[in-house]
Amino acid sequence: MRGKTCVITGATSGIGLETAARLGALGARLVLVGRNRDKGNAAISRLRAYEPGVAVEVHYADLSRPEEIRRLGDALLDAAPRIDVLVNNAGALFANRSTTSDGLELTFALNHMGYFRLTALLRDRLIASAPARVVNVASEAHRGSHLDFEDLQCSRHYNGWRAYQRSKLANILFTRELARRLEGTGVTANCLHPGFVATNFGDNNRGIWRLGITIGKLVAAIPVKRGAETPVHLASSADLEGISGKYFIKCRERRPDPSAENDGTAARLWTESERLMGL
Repeated sequence: MRGKTCVITGATSGIGLETAARLGALGARLVLVGRNRDKGNAAISRLRAYEPGVAVEVHYADLSRPEEIRRLGDALLDAAPRIDVLVNNAGALFANRSTTSDGLELTFALNHMGYFRLTALLRDRLIASAPARVVNVASEAHRGSHLDFEDLQCSRHYNGWRAYQRSKLANILFTRELARRLEGTGVTANCLHPGFVATNFGDNNRGIWRLGITIGKLVAAIPVKRGAETPVHLASSADLEGISGKYFIKCRERRPDPSAENDGTAARLWTESERLMGL
């Protein structure tokens, strides 16, 4: 990875920060994206303590807000003459329904449209840097879910877990269609389940939701170091050159739920995402 530039979202804590630390140790230049400046400064300090010579910078944006993603895209293009790896990692679960400034349900806006918008803005730079890779952090939570194109914004009978499941299904479908559209460019796109990792995931919620997630972490969560293994593998392994459109668990290719393998659904989600983006 020496000499390569990696853009990583959700990178000031948890899986994103550990992924950055591993890639930095391999020699990559790190361009991190976060929301909180205190966390960003702490992340830089931790990365430099872990790897003193690491090249790292942090940019800040709320990836649920289109205007901030556009500003971020411009800043990243100015900061990175080449982008060898884009790791879309930022995401969250929201117990209660809320909407963004452009009227999108927050889970869908952050977990799916955040990936879609930023990748679209950086697409040409990735192609110019080929061979390059897009790595999307999805989840096994997608299993048993389906997309309701009549209600993508979950305006009827909102359920936080169901909205999260749908967003993770959207991550896999997006990866599948992105890989198809990038064929022949030298840019690959793959996605992964990192495992149920002991991070601050879910801590934005309150009451019974937060209690349940906290108990789950205590009982079943794996360490952050293990959670970062698969995104680092997809970003850096020479074994994956030319491999695209696949889903990985524990660094191995796996079949997702059949609902995530439907090319028609993937193409329809792409078209709808373009419409929502204003393209």
